[in-house]
Amino acid sequence: MRKNIKLTAGIAATAALALGLTACGTASDPSSTKDAAGSADKPLVVAASPTPHADILNFVKDKLAAKEGLKLEVREFTDYVLPNTATESGQVDANFFQHKPYLDDFNKKNNTHIVPVVNVHLEPLGLYSKKVTTLKDIKAGQTIAVPNDTTNEGRALHLLAENGLITLKAGVGTDAKLSDIADKKGLEFKELEAATVPRALNDVDAAVINGNYAIEAKLNPAKDALAVEKAEGNPYANFLAVKQGNEKDARVQKLVKLLNSPEVKKYIEDTYKGSVIPAFGAPAA
Repeated sequence: MRKNIKLTAGIAATAALALGLTACGTASDPSSTKDAAGSADKPLVVAASPTPHADILNFVKDKLAAKEGLKLEVREFTDYVLPNTATESGQVDANFFQHKPYLDDFNKKNNTHIVPVVNVHLEPLGLYSKKVTTLKDIKAGQTIAVPNDTTNEGRALHLLAENGLITLKAGVGTDAKLSDIADKKGLEFKELEAATVPRALNDVDAAVINGNYAIEAKLNPAKDALAVEKAEGNPYANFLAVKQGNEKDARVQKLVKLLNSPEVKKYIEDTYKGSVIPAFGAPAA
């Protein structure tokens, strides 16, 4: 399990309570979680990464939710672990921050039961540098930072391989790791918590950065990346997720409708201008 990034005191307290409930078994019973989430007059509490996930949810909350009779509460988390453990325990009703390969790996490692409900957007992974301006300027002996969680590291390595910077062993899947590199072509690699990679950009020659963290660092994948993931056929769409059994909660279904609405599509396109791409239509699972 990856180390958590420091949270605000309020969020940390919430997360601690969530983990405590899980440990004690109070909210681990699917039926108790479903009952707690099933009241239509209660706010739907959604854990989300700040950008773009919480931004999109707050747009829905401020502009669209009232018309659907949905009370929406957005809680921001700055790591990739606590949103799922809080959803599993019932401390929050849903989360919005991850893609399917990451969720599959998380469920397997943590014995959680989180399921996707609807795809919302894609955040293209990109290779960035403050020291070189083109891919051909990346040479042997230089260092590239990559995210250290299983799925995003594999995603980063495939991006590097597709652009000729490394060669992966034959048949390596989405969970590729550094030991699966057949030819590093003289490059060195630094594994870092995904959220900290942008802050290391000055200390390495290049870095593979997740789309949401690139946006927070004022980087635009469409303009600033030396290489960027292709959108077509990409399995890394980000989705709204809930604990298994809560998919049909009326409040969840209202949010599903709003997250795939023309208004949200326009908001994503106008706000992020290619840094975030709507992923409506394709099934999340």
